Amino acid sequence: MLVAIGSAVAIAVAGSSTVGAAPGGNSGSGHGSASGSGTGSAGAAPTAVQSLGPEFMWGVSMAGFQSEGHAPDSNWIRYANSGKARDRYGDSVDFFTRYAEDIDLAADLGAKVYRLSIEWARVQPQPDVWDENNFRFYDNVVQKIRAAGMRPMLTLDHWVIPGWAADRGGWTGKTMVSDWLANMRQVVDRYAPYNPLWVTINEPMGYVAQSIKIGDIGAVDALPMFERLVQAHSAIYDYIHLRQPDALVTSNVAQYPVVQNLTDLLFVDRVRAKLDYLGIDFYYGASLSNLPSFALLGDELWKNAIEPEGIYYDLRAYAEKFPELPLYVVENGMPTDNGLPRTDGYDRADHLRDTIYWIQRAKADGIDVIGYNYWSLTDNYEWGSYAPRFGLYTVDVKTDPSLTRRPTSAVPAYRNIAALGGVPADYRPTRDPALCSIVTPFDSCLRPVSVP
Repeated sequence: MLVAIGSAVAIAVAGSSTVGAAPGGNSGSGHGSASGSGTGSAGAAPTAVQSLGPEFMWGVSMAGFQSEGHAPDSNWIRYANSGKARDRYGDSVDFFTRYAEDIDLAADLGAKVYRLSIEWARVQPQPDVWDENNFRFYDNVVQKIRAAGMRPMLTLDHWVIPGWAADRGGWTGKTMVSDWLANMRQVVDRYAPYNPLWVTINEPMGYVAQSIKIGDIGAVDALPMFERLVQAHSAIYDYIHLRQPDALVTSNVAQYPVVQNLTDLLFVDRVRAKLDYLGIDFYYGASLSNLPSFALLGDELWKNAIEPEGIYYDLRAYAEKFPELPLYVVENGMPTDNGLPRTDGYDRADHLRDTIYWIQRAKADGIDVIGYNYWSLTDNYEWGSYAPRFGLYTVDVKTDPSLTRRPTSAVPAYRNIAALGGVPADYRPTRDPALCSIVTPFDSCLRPVSVP
């Protein structure tokens, strides 16, 4: 999930005028399902929006460490329980023992894709040692997802590394890429037969920023970490296609106001030939109406402005930059403060409907968007705090020992959207588009979207 964007990343890379090319290999464009994205126009707004169609992939997202509980030794459990995090970890929402319940909740929504991560720290507790019992846990999860009529989307690395890998220097260590690949090949071998969608590395910019935040690396290590992430992604991309020739593989890109171009420069542009689709994460808005917030730098994520039309600008920008790649919204959601109503009055259901409206607008303008995952199915441990709540189902970890999943207003909204393939044709967003979105600052001013 998009959180703390440390200024150290921007400082570390600001002086770099060149970035090396990605390692060579086969082009990924041959594995995608699209014939090419359009370049959405912001002409007259249509009076009706059309369904996204029966092939559109509706999904939900989660991450292992954030939800599973019963955490093994890792860089993140060490930080969470160090006293530096706002909240200690505990057992989060205990997906580890409640996975069947949660998967059934997702299926009941009408979801067709269930995204999770296969936690490296859980399946490889020591160098050269893999834990068969914990692999069987993921076997059961993936089989349950399939049995419930959904397709797994498997994330290989969602910011968590084993304690032993951290002790070797983590992403600053000389053996990190080879250690990483040794585990990820085991994961690919085991789960490629289930025909999952793949996410190699979750939000590379966020990964580097969070690694600085928790002390895994220093600011001077940001560029070398990006270099190794590029190497890791490129190598495992080839391996996935060796084991699953028609696989769809991506790394998901978060929209970060101000430093977005750095994400592309340091990672996405360098792995372009190693992408079958482009995963996009979108949460917050910034514009002349809502100036960028420093809430991204802390735990109070609910203070960030929400501008759902920004997802249209983000999709349009990437469709025009990578016309050969279909786009998939891998994460999208809205934070609240411990489940309380937002001070801006935005309701989770309205936000979901408004966002899907803009995705339908993007699709109508020729942008090849193929799927949407809500972040997240349930509330979870938001990288140091239980205060930011993103779940379709809310879970009060700190005061409810039963960890009951309670539906928010977005649950029936999601169910209706998935059944209809979008919002109704005559739907109108609850908010007017903001002035000059910083998502694409010049383009959004020159080609603004509007609502009829």
